[in-house]
Amino acid sequence: MARRARGGSAELEALDLGHLALFVGMRVNALVLEQVHAAGFPGLRQGHGYVVQHLLEAPRTISELAELLGVTQQAASKTVAELRELGIVEPAPSDDARTRRIRLSERGHAAVDTTRDLRAELETRFRRAQGARVIDETRRVLAAVLESLGGAETVRRRRVREPR
Repeated sequence: MARRARGGSAELEALDLGHLALFVGMRVNALVLEQVHAAGFPGLRQGHGYVVQHLLEAPRTISELAELLGVTQQAASKTVAELRELGIVEPAPSDDARTRRIRLSERGHAAVDTTRDLRAELETRFRRAQGARVIDETRRVLAAVLESLGGAETVRRRRVREPR
């Protein structure tokens, strides 16, 4: 449990590693999303990224996406419809006319590239402020902790699911 300072606020350095890493990730994601919207991709939300991660590999059916996301077909279909409306996904050709696949559109790939660029800019900012050695060591520590908790393979295989 974090120690409390006056006024009931938590001392950041007293937070457990899991919460501190979570809060850093949440703040980074919020900043990136604000900048993605400003860069011409309004309407995107963090939850869309869980679908996009699976479309980076290959076009998918709604059923495949639902299984990968651990959600119902209706939930996957709703998110895909949102992404289609935003121009992020489009129908993909299929050998079987009965099978409808979805893929990232050109705009979808541009959104991914923009997001990656923004994250790289933040990384550069962190390296300047904290030093490259500290950031590299922090990355090694967090990766080792994730590995020790059994979560690394899920990340490697792009099978991270949206928190419930």
